[in-house]
Amino acid sequence: MDAKKMLYGRRILIVDDEPDVLQTLIEILEMCKIDTATTFEEAKALLETNEYECAVLDIMGVNGFKLLEIAAERGTPALMLTAHAMTEESLKKSAEGGAAYFAPKDLMHNIDVFLADVIDAQEKKKNPWVKWFERLGSFYDKRFVGPNWREKEKEFWDKKLKYY
Repeated sequence: MDAKKMLYGRRILIVDDEPDVLQTLIEILEMCKIDTATTFEEAKALLETNEYECAVLDIMGVNGFKLLEIAAERGTPALMLTAHAMTEESLKKSAEGGAAYFAPKDLMHNIDVFLADVIDAQEKKKNPWVKWFERLGSFYDKRFVGPNWREKEKEFWDKKLKYY
C-alpha cells in the first residue's frame, strides 16, 4: 500500500498543544487537507462542525480522551498520538474509547503509514487494531517489558485484535 497515494486529498484533523509537533505532522502529511487545533476548545469546535476522514489526537494538554469521545460520537476515526501517556492504561482506555490506533510520538515520522492503515481499515470494514498490532506490537512488547503485557487484560486484547 502506498500511504501517500492513499492519503492524497484526505481531510485530516490534527490536535496537539505543541507547535513543533503540529508543524512536523503538517510537513509529513502535505498531501492531505489538514485542519489543526492547539486547544481542546478549538478541536471540539472543528470536530463538531466538519467531517474528517481521521483525527490525530494528542492525549495530554488537549484533553485527548474527551476529544476521542466526541470523535467517536461523530463517527470520525481517531489515531491517538502521545508521548507522555505511553502507558498500558492509556492504550487500553484509547481502545475502549473507540480509537482506531495508538501511536507513540517517537514514531510520528511514520504518521502517514499509520493514517493509511486507519483509512484502509475503514474503507474495507476491517479492524484497524489488527494492522496496528502487526505494525507496532513489537514496539509495545519492548515498551511494556515483554509480550505478557496483554495477558493482564487477555480477554480484552484477544477480542480487540480479532479480524472481523
